[in-house]
Amino acid sequence: MGFLTLFSFVFFTGLVGLITWMVTRHDHYDTSERYFLAGRTLTGGYIAGSLLLTNLSTEQMVGLNGAAFKDGLSVMAWEVVAAFSLVVMGLFFLPRYLRSGITTVPQFFEERFDSGTRAITTFLFISAYMIVCLPIILYTGATGLAGILDLKALTGIQSDTAILWCMVWLIGIIGSIYAIFGGLRAVAVSDTINGFGLLTGGVLITVLGLWAVNGEGILPALQTLREAHPEKYNSVGGPEQSVPFFTLSTGVLIINLFYWTTNQQIIQRTLGASSLAEGQRGVFIAGFFKVLAPIILVLPGLIAFHLYNAEGLAPDHAYGRLVQAVLPAPLAGFFAAVMVGAILSSFNSVLNSTATLYSLGIYQPMMHPEATEAELIRSGKRFGWVIAILSMMVAPLLAGQESIFAYLQKMNGIYFIPLFAVVLVGLLTKRVPAVAAKTGLLLGLTVILCGYFVPYCAAVVSQIGGFHFLALVFLGLIAVMLGIGAIYPRQEAWVHKDAGEVDLTPWKYAWPAGIGLTLTVVSIYIYFGDLSVLSK
Repeated sequence: MGFLTLFSFVFFTGLVGLITWMVTRHDHYDTSERYFLAGRTLTGGYIAGSLLLTNLSTEQMVGLNGAAFKDGLSVMAWEVVAAFSLVVMGLFFLPRYLRSGITTVPQFFEERFDSGTRAITTFLFISAYMIVCLPIILYTGATGLAGILDLKALTGIQSDTAILWCMVWLIGIIGSIYAIFGGLRAVAVSDTINGFGLLTGGVLITVLGLWAVNGEGILPALQTLREAHPEKYNSVGGPEQSVPFFTLSTGVLIINLFYWTTNQQIIQRTLGASSLAEGQRGVFIAGFFKVLAPIILVLPGLIAFHLYNAEGLAPDHAYGRLVQAVLPAPLAGFFAAVMVGAILSSFNSVLNSTATLYSLGIYQPMMHPEATEAELIRSGKRFGWVIAILSMMVAPLLAGQESIFAYLQKMNGIYFIPLFAVVLVGLLTKRVPAVAAKTGLLLGLTVILCGYFVPYCAAVVSQIGGFHFLALVFLGLIAVMLGIGAIYPRQEAWVHKDAGEVDLTPWKYAWPAGIGLTLTVVSIYIYFGDLSVLSK
C-alpha cells in the first residue's frame, strides 16, 4: 500500500470536496428553509443518493458482512425489508409530510397534537443523536478506516489510542464543515458523489472476491459458494440467529419502518424535495438499490466465510480481511476515501438534523420567538459545533465495548418505538388528544428502559426476545393512546391542511414502483427460503 494508498485516498477525498464546492458555491443560505431543507430544491437523484449514503456506513459494511459471516443470508432482512419500508414512506408518509410543509418531525407533532408534544419529541431526538448516534458513527468510522488504511504502517504511530483520537477528530471536523457551513444541499451533493464511489468500490470487492472463490467466473463462483455452504444460503433465520424469521413481522419490521419513515436524519432530505413526484422518485430509486444492497453488504461476508473461516477469523474482521486480500494497492486508497464519504455522510446528516431540531424546535419557539432567519441559521451552526465537539470527545471513550453494533440497535429501540407509535396514531386518527401522545411517549420510554436495564424485567425480555418485546410495547402504546382517545377525545377533529409548500401531484409511476418493489422482496424470500430451520 504505502504512498499509492495515501495518494489515492487524499486525491479522491479532495476531489469530492472540490466538486461539492463547485456545485454549491453560488447557493445562498439566507433563510432557514434554504439552509436546513436546501430551499426545497432537491430532485429525485440527490434524494436517493443522500438516503442511501446516510444509511450506509461502517456499521453496515463491516457489521452486516460480519453478521453474514456468522449467520448467513438471513441477515439481509435489514436491507431487503428496508425496500418495503421505503414503499410505505413513498406512498403513505411522504405525501402527508409534504402536505404539512414541515421541516422537522417534531413540527408535525405540534401541528397534530400541541407544542408540549413537540418539545418532548425534539429533546428526545436531540438526546438520542447526541448520546448514541454521533459518537458511534465517529468511533466505528475511525476504527474501520484505521484498519483499511493500515495507519500504523503509514504513520509509524503504534498506539491504537492515539490513532483513534486522530481519526475521530479528522472525520468529525471534515463532517462538521460539510454540515455546518454547507447546509443540507452540500450534504446531499457530497453524498451523491460518494455514493457512486462506494457502490463502485463495493461491487468491485464483491466481484474480485468471487473470482478468488472460483477463477472461472462470477456465476460458477456463486454456485461454488452455495454448494459448499448450503446452510448459509437461507433467507429464513433460525431461532438462534441474529434475525429470527418471525421477527420480520414484529420488531425488525417496526424498527425498519421507523428508520425509513420517521427518523429525522433520514427523512430530512425527502422533506427538501422540490415536489411530491421528485420525492417519491428519489424514495423508490433508493428502495430499488436497497434490494440490491446485499450484493455489497451480505455477499462479501459469505465469500469471506468460504475463504477464511478456517483461520478462525472473528466475524467483524471478515470484511477488512477480504478487502485487504483482493483489492489492489492503488485502489485501496480510493475505497478508503469512499468509506470516509460514507462515514461523513452519516455524521454530517445527523449533525445537520440535530442543528435543525435545535434551531426550529428549541431556539425559536422556547428561547427567541422573534428570531430572524439569520439568527436561526447562526444558532444552528453554533449548536452544531458544540454537539460535534462533544461527540468527538465522547467517541474514543467507546473503545472496549463488546459489540458496538449490538449496542447501537439496543439504544435505538428506546426512542424508535414510542415515536413511531405516536406518529402512526397521529396520522391515522382525528380525535386522539395531545395527552394521549405525551402518555405514549413517556410510557414507552419508561417500559423499554425498564425492560433493558432493570434486572428482573431484563430477564423477562430475554425470554420473550428483544424484537418481540419491542413489538409488544409498540402495540401496547397504540392501544393505550386509542383508549385515551375514546375516553377523552379532542373537541374538534384534526384537519390535515395543505401548507402549499410544494406541488403534491404524485409521481405517475409511484404505485407500479411500490407494487414492484414489494413483490421483489417477497420473491427474494421465497426463492432463498427454507422453513425447515424453524423446527430445529
